[in-house]
Amino acid sequence: MARKTYPVAMEVAGNTAIWTRPDSGDSPCSYPAPTFSAVRALFESVLWGPDVLVIPRKVELCSVPVFHSYATNYGGPLRIGKDIKEGNNRQMFATVLLDVCYRLYADAVPNPNKDNLPQSARKWDSATTSPGHAYQEIFNRRLARGQSYATLSLGWSEFTVSYFGPFRESTRVCSDLPDIHIPSMLRSVFNDGYRSQYRAVYDTDLVIHGGVLEFPRRDCP
Repeated sequence: MARKTYPVAMEVAGNTAIWTRPDSGDSPCSYPAPTFSAVRALFESVLWGPDVLVIPRKVELCSVPVFHSYATNYGGPLRIGKDIKEGNNRQMFATVLLDVCYRLYADAVPNPNKDNLPQSARKWDSATTSPGHAYQEIFNRRLARGQSYATLSLGWSEFTVSYFGPFRESTRVCSDLPDIHIPSMLRSVFNDGYRSQYRAVYDTDLVIHGGVLEFPRRDCP
């Protein structure tokens, strides 16, 4: 039996974004549009709950992808041992997107796997007959108020949004954008909901057509 779904949608915009291609190595390069897992993270940054799965459906590009070279000083654990020991940063180069704007669409569905839920989530789940509907209602209220569970970022944490909220009347989808073919796009790495194990999954032969990227529908979350 098909699970009942509850649609949610939002608009996000920002000065800089990066949706990292795993094959771009230590000089990260962005996909032209956010990945499945990045879209999920943006929705969950507004409202997150382990008893509900947010399943992204599509992205509408409301700005033409503009790639730009970007350099930053990296101070994380992937530096060589000598730099870590001496407290030196490493200069990192990346290819990012500028002045992005997207309309995002997803479905909220109850998490079918209740075994790993924390006690607080089980209690909340038992108090409602429709967790997906509850998520939809609470999400829309929070979105209208500009409230979020976490800071929304466009790939890297320093690339925060300049806007998130309901669709704006001034925003238009780039429907005249030429087709952009994406041979392989990372879907997600934690595919089975709350406390799932690492399992990288890719979508292949995707096309941004008329400014719209639709994610393939799969049985898994």
